[in-house]
Amino acid sequence: MVKPILRTVLGDVPLSDLGMILPHEHLFTDLRGPNAQNYAQDDPDLVLQVLQPYMAEAEKVGVTALIECSTMGVGRNIGILKHIAEHSPIHIVASTGIYREAFTPDQFKTSTIDDLCELWIQELTQSIETSSSRAGFIKIAVSDDGVTALEVRNIRAAARASMATGAVIASHTIGGRAVLDEVEILKDEGLDLGRFIWVHADSEADLDFHRNIAGLGAYVEFDFIGQPGIDLEATVEKIKELIDKNLEDRILLSHDAGWFQPGNLNGQPDGGMRGYTYLSNEFIPLLLRKGFDHQTVKQLTEDNPKKAFALYV
Repeated sequence: MVKPILRTVLGDVPLSDLGMILPHEHLFTDLRGPNAQNYAQDDPDLVLQVLQPYMAEAEKVGVTALIECSTMGVGRNIGILKHIAEHSPIHIVASTGIYREAFTPDQFKTSTIDDLCELWIQELTQSIETSSSRAGFIKIAVSDDGVTALEVRNIRAAARASMATGAVIASHTIGGRAVLDEVEILKDEGLDLGRFIWVHADSEADLDFHRNIAGLGAYVEFDFIGQPGIDLEATVEKIKELIDKNLEDRILLSHDAGWFQPGNLNGQPDGGMRGYTYLSNEFIPLLLRKGFDHQTVKQLTEDNPKKAFALYV
């Protein structure tokens, strides 16, 4: 009998065992670029020591799973993610895929669509590198000033890997024009847009883009929640607009928070560490004050991410 699961770094977990899921966060991320000295490396015990209090706080407010969105190019380290997961009650999902062109490791710059597709299917279904862990989704990204030819290759590879495995594609995409370009490429590949997440939809002020993308069946992810300088009232209005159009099943919410940054003192990222509780402690109460009911909140924070990241085995 086929059942829906979340594929974590420690194995598959039935969706029925899960509650709140954070669909876009970071635990270990290296933004120095893939050519930096000791890129994506650090002491796993130090990383755990730094992150464990934040994971404990998240667990206390009901977080049951965290989607770790650091992919190849920005420091994915599956061994460290597994070490954190072994010492936390929160399930951790790792990605396959590759980040935007400026962060693409040299060894992948000449890969073909088929090369990448084969690798990503392997990581989703067999193992990541030499570990025993598998990826639970595909993470890609496009450049802020438009999709490059190399990124078109990545989008096509992601679409084919998704169709072969059922894994959702989450794409770092700033602004509505770029996401329209992505959607056209994905449609050309034949992808069901229900397997696509527009990451950082908060970056677009024009609500028409949110309505259009959600109306096509893709997920619209508001993941700047709790970031300094973000107008949460505006985010509430964007969410309300989609719900008014009966598109509440296309919305995802997260922080894009964290993370341990190799090369910095005690792994502190520029601007300091942000935890994973603002959604629960501040934003959900704001939604309730604005008239959202508890069932809608549950759909946005539990039901939708479960459906988005579900794999069927």
